[in-house]
Amino acid sequence: MAAPVLSTPRLMLRQWQDSDLAAFAALNADPHVMRYFPAVLNRQESDALAARIRHRLDTTQFGFWAVQITGVADFAGFIGLSVPSFDAPFMPCVEIGWRLARPYWKMGYASEGARAALDYAFGALHLPQVVAYTAAINTPSISLMQRLGMWHHASDDFGHPALTEGHPLRQHVLYRVTQTDWKTGKPPH
Repeated sequence: MAAPVLSTPRLMLRQWQDSDLAAFAALNADPHVMRYFPAVLNRQESDALAARIRHRLDTTQFGFWAVQITGVADFAGFIGLSVPSFDAPFMPCVEIGWRLARPYWKMGYASEGARAALDYAFGALHLPQVVAYTAAINTPSISLMQRLGMWHHASDDFGHPALTEGHPLRQHVLYRVTQTDWKTGKPPH
């Protein structure tokens, strides 16, 4: 079963198209967009990532949807849900994530799309919980997690296993939101 298209007043979260690949490669090559990732991606790496994302959306009920901003941009990045593939104490889980090109930052698009993805996660998919994680120094994403009503316990923080000890991005924070939190609008404390 393929993932459905999700719509908001300004966005369409949709399956990827071949025409998205150049813009996705430009986004992944931008050092500002990728500053909280270990490295920028070249075109081949970007296309390979897009192919994995597309396959997931074609074969499961969720993934990282391509973001289309109505009347503004055919492709602005991605927002969605994923199952992380590394080992950590909070696994197995479903995470929410986002990556938008710089021209679309600070306009509320990430928040709007993430809310649609969480509505889908807790409504259609009936997931009990969704997590988000990022490098502890990534204050923009942490702020978005907090605006989404996600909560943090320092005991959940972890060193990302793909990064070596001492790497400036290794220390990660974990945020959570449960189905109950989302439906009531209240975190558990």
